[in-house]
Amino acid sequence: MFFTCQNQSCQTRWDPKDVTVKDEGQGPLFRCPVCNSRNPVVPQRKSDGTIVYKQRNR
Repeated sequence: MFFTCQNQSCQTRWDPKDVTVKDEGQGPLFRCPVCNSRNPVVPQRKSDGTIVYKQRNR
């Protein structure tokens, strides 16, 4: 699974371990390390209690 920057001119793909997910007041997101674009993600709790993030479409 990869995250893809939603900025039309960037669209760089990132491994989830290469980005930091945080909440900047508009829900969880990651900022693209190349263009700094905000990319929303959705948290999902796995059966073992860990949280994984899935990318939301704009």
